[in-house]
Amino acid sequence: MDYEADTSRTDLMTITRFVLNEQSKYPESRGDFTILLSHVVLGCKFVCSSVNKAGLAKLLGLAGDTNIQGEEQKKLDVLSNEVFVKALISSGRTCLLVSEEVEEAIFVPPSHRGKYIVVFDPLDGSSNIDCGVSIGTIFGIYMVEDETKVSLEDALQPGNKLLAAGYCMYGSSCTFVLSTGNGVNGFTLDPSLGEFILTHPNIKIPRKGKIYSVNEGNAKNWDEPTTKYVQKCKFPQDGLPPKSLRYIGSMVADIHRTLLYGGIFMYPADIKSPNGKLRLLYEVFPMSYLMEQAGGQAFTGKQRALDLVPKQLHERSPIFLGSYDDIEQMKELYAASKADGA
Repeated sequence: MDYEADTSRTDLMTITRFVLNEQSKYPESRGDFTILLSHVVLGCKFVCSSVNKAGLAKLLGLAGDTNIQGEEQKKLDVLSNEVFVKALISSGRTCLLVSEEVEEAIFVPPSHRGKYIVVFDPLDGSSNIDCGVSIGTIFGIYMVEDETKVSLEDALQPGNKLLAAGYCMYGSSCTFVLSTGNGVNGFTLDPSLGEFILTHPNIKIPRKGKIYSVNEGNAKNWDEPTTKYVQKCKFPQDGLPPKSLRYIGSMVADIHRTLLYGGIFMYPADIKSPNGKLRLLYEVFPMSYLMEQAGGQAFTGKQRALDLVPKQLHERSPIFLGSYDDIEQMKELYAASKADGA
């Protein structure tokens, strides 16, 4: 046994240690936020374990109609939602939850109530489970103004009020990416320890990228700026090589690649989906927050994404996310289109 190697493994920056270090920068902190994050991390570990078994689920009778004891088995996205709802309520630090899986907002019972609001998609891209494509959990955390008077309006805050946001990607490895407003850091789950270890400190998206990511199957329904931008990606006029197209169809995986390698991720409005397709509260806002914290930009086609004020829980929005210069180009095309139409 290599005792020296084992000793060095105890000097790792775990996510718990990282968050406690951040907490120590604020002497007035009571640790509520740290406790809440630890419950989010626990939920992610549980879902990661369940996702890894998903391929065997039918074979082993872990998913389907009814098991041998007569208990109904739950689909992974429903199970993931229950895991996060229970983990967040039991933290004693939340007052209001908004989940992609639940139509109404979930008000936490007064006995378990805290000051934080969590918006989340418990299993984004769950339709990709059967083909083994990376999927993930997306979350954002806000603070309530008055925890004794919690209302639906408290959940409808603009993205610029987020305290923290992140995602957990379940793929070849389990990766947890987090920002608490001081940059973006990535952690990878070490299965032998059951701990997330800091593997991607201070992630910065490249200023300009070589990749564009969009569902080209919708091309005939796009507006003019999107069509022009994709045309420029394929047939650049400035002597540069064309950009590469990479589109997974799982938002967490596409955004993770964009953060690390640069480029642009697009889900524009089109004739079929005039308000876009991605949900504002628990997809667009958290990913836009991370992108800006990493030095990129997030744009809706009209304005900065984080400045939008949601009117409904499951509201949708067009979105362009990515490298600073690439989003600037997209902004210029929209500005030119608006000027031509004026």
